[in-house]
Amino acid sequence: MSPVNQPHLHPAEAVAQAHGVNPYDGLQADEALRRSATHGANDLVATQSRTWWHLLAEQFKDFMVLVLLGAAVVSGLVGEPTDTIVILVIVVLNAVIGFVQAWRADKAMAALRQLAAAQATVLRNGEVQVVPASVLVPGDIVLLEAGNQIPADLRLIEIAQLQVDESALTGESVTVAKQTEALAAPDVGALGDQTNMAFKGTTATHGRARGLVVATGMHTELGKVASLLDTSDRSTPLQLRLAAFGKRLAIAVLGICVVIFSAGVLRGESPLLMALTAISLAVAAIPEALPAVVTVLLALGARRMVAVNALVRRLPSVETLGSVTTICSDKTGTLTQNRMHAELLIAHGVRWVPGDPMPGPAHAEALRAAALCNDATLQTSTDAAKPGTHWQGDPTETALVLAAHAGGLDKAQLDATQPRVQEQPFDSDRKRMTTFHHDGKSFVAYTKGAPESVLPRCTGYWSPEGTAALDPAAVLATANTLAAQGLRVLALARRSHTRLPDTNDIDAVENQLELLGLIALIDPPRAEAQAAVRDCISAGITPVMITGDHPATARAIALRLGIVTSTDAPVLTGADLATLDEAALRARVEQVHVYARVDPAQKIRIVEALQAQGHFVAMTGDGVNDAPALKRADIGIAMGKGGTDVAREASSLVLLDDNFATIVAAVREGRRIYDNIRKFVRYTMTSNSGEIWTIFLAPLLLLPIPLLPIHILWINLVTDGLPGLALAAEPAERGIMQRPPRAPTESMFAGGMWQHILGVGLLIGGLCLGVQAWAIHTGHAHWQTMVFTVLTLAQMAHVIAIRSESEPIWRLGLLSNRPLLAAVALTFALQMATIYVPWLNPIFKTAPLSLGELGICIAAALVVLVVVEIEKAWRRGRRASSQPATTADTAVDGRAS
Repeated sequence: MSPVNQPHLHPAEAVAQAHGVNPYDGLQADEALRRSATHGANDLVATQSRTWWHLLAEQFKDFMVLVLLGAAVVSGLVGEPTDTIVILVIVVLNAVIGFVQAWRADKAMAALRQLAAAQATVLRNGEVQVVPASVLVPGDIVLLEAGNQIPADLRLIEIAQLQVDESALTGESVTVAKQTEALAAPDVGALGDQTNMAFKGTTATHGRARGLVVATGMHTELGKVASLLDTSDRSTPLQLRLAAFGKRLAIAVLGICVVIFSAGVLRGESPLLMALTAISLAVAAIPEALPAVVTVLLALGARRMVAVNALVRRLPSVETLGSVTTICSDKTGTLTQNRMHAELLIAHGVRWVPGDPMPGPAHAEALRAAALCNDATLQTSTDAAKPGTHWQGDPTETALVLAAHAGGLDKAQLDATQPRVQEQPFDSDRKRMTTFHHDGKSFVAYTKGAPESVLPRCTGYWSPEGTAALDPAAVLATANTLAAQGLRVLALARRSHTRLPDTNDIDAVENQLELLGLIALIDPPRAEAQAAVRDCISAGITPVMITGDHPATARAIALRLGIVTSTDAPVLTGADLATLDEAALRARVEQVHVYARVDPAQKIRIVEALQAQGHFVAMTGDGVNDAPALKRADIGIAMGKGGTDVAREASSLVLLDDNFATIVAAVREGRRIYDNIRKFVRYTMTSNSGEIWTIFLAPLLLLPIPLLPIHILWINLVTDGLPGLALAAEPAERGIMQRPPRAPTESMFAGGMWQHILGVGLLIGGLCLGVQAWAIHTGHAHWQTMVFTVLTLAQMAHVIAIRSESEPIWRLGLLSNRPLLAAVALTFALQMATIYVPWLNPIFKTAPLSLGELGICIAAALVVLVVVEIEKAWRRGRRASSQPATTADTAVDGRAS
């Protein structure tokens, strides 16, 4: 245990000696310069960045992108430059988006660097100097005052009522009172427990101090957080599914094209014609519009989410929310309000809740003590958008002032009528604070502090009639019960003096006190968080709290929010995590929903353990300490209003209103988007399946090739484009938030999709070949135009029918998706133009159809609509028959969780 490596475990004098510095003279200038050359600048340095061309090249490694580039080449070879241009534009667009996203880690590091204090007050050559914080070195003596940002990790040497806000680093909402003594316990590891240290990036809120620099730059605790940010982005569920889909599709299409080419040549068809047909079919079978549809769906979803105060920083994250199975949420500022609030006051065993009528004079006197024994100050806002005054100071003390105000007492008036004439500040040894006030006649001392510190010094309860009997053990038991509920408990007491006492003998002064009562405070849950947690659970998503706060506080907040349902729910602490290996942690994460006193690296371990168990994890947070886990999670969700730049840069989604409930709206949107992507895949692949069956089966049925390459490419262009994109406007299906998340391993074709693609595709192919055989048999010369038309119109009927996997079209209503209706109408018009516009006939090798022939084509297409509606009715019946068992299973699972 070296004083250099573990300074909090050693006396300040030993740490100073190990660093070779006199705490009252500081380093000499030449020594500081030498150490600067050894340790480097006190900055957070970015990791080695890749070159721009390397990042750009990576965007073209995806298998689906390579398939699309191949399709672009093929389209150019068969004389379809339009398709080539469209595919290349899509690929370039995706590459640009991916290239921009690759700079996210560097932005996070830049935000971390901005947290460093620009200036620091140091002692060098025995003189006080103000120097850039970047030139600090280990061994420097730094002088701190209230309002200063800590410029490096410091071992505190001298303090005067120093309190530090460490919430951005540790997640604890209560400011930490610092002290200078060495910590005796060798197992003190959590930053929040190292009370003799001040860490880079935190802020001194009260008092002053002298500290010895023990770590700078990337060696500070903030620097360790920065190093944890150097993690690669995980592929989103959508990216994984599309990659797998593209590989399987390319292999299948290649095999089918070889079979079709070989069968045609064996039948005696022209090898050139069959080669063009096979190549055209390959181009048609690859849904090159899929990336465009996915991009449009995600962009529209992102725009919709801005309206509900959710800003998407990475488009695929919109869909990722629909796959999330676990939301790991930071407590402070995310689930709670990040401000202390007086929960209740107990005097003479009688409880008072702020806002209720005052029970008696003892409660009023206790609130008087809370307001007067208090260093909060009234400040006037300089923000023109939010004029007025507010109380500024330690969160606990401002909460006490507001509690007194709720009881009808105004601190400003009390300060005027009973001015403070003397004080004994709080210190961590006494764990109490006493102020002395004069009302013009006599003096009264008000004391507040930890119950175990104040109660032994009380002789009884105060009352207007005199001292009442007190049972200290019973009161302490009440305080312990409240503390076990996650409340911070303070005892309030008073003592009258005829003259101002000598505070040099503070033990004698803080004695023979009269207890006024206990006041319990908490950082309360956000009003909307409880409903949001409930909605997450109903959607099959497990909420998990991960915080740096005290275990009892974490469990109490989790219980209030509904994250856990019993007072003995397990809470895993950072110390517990340190004893678990990866296998043991993976076994525990399924049962534990609350983690307390954890550090940034442990947050990442929890996220990774959940991911190893097959979960897709969202992580919410607002502090510097949350940034690594935000980046490691499948989707990081930062607070945009009260959060840090570091957290926002490391995240994929930013809540502009810091509202946990916004996540529910985002999850709903993510599920709707993925549903619509699946609908497009179902639609386009069924269409392609129909085309393949038509061309593949025709030779086997001794029919001529039913379609020319121009027909295949035209159908591919007009049917995949507008109607497919219009599916982006499809509203969310009923009950979308009452179903469980998609299994992370679920295929894009799950839920019977591949059977639908093959079956309905075979139906479309059968209808086309049936019309072809009938037309040839009856002597209709326009049989090829009829097959061309049936194939196009059947796909339009199909896209109307698959707007829902189970709801009938008459319940959805044709007008509920007007863009799709318009796209179908336009496609129908374009198809009619290829048939009835004379100058288009030679281009598309078509001929005008009679009214009867067109009627047969339309009737054949409507068969697809009827069959799909029958399939949906079968799905509804099957779901209804399994509903009771599913409900029971859900109830059992809910109780188990």
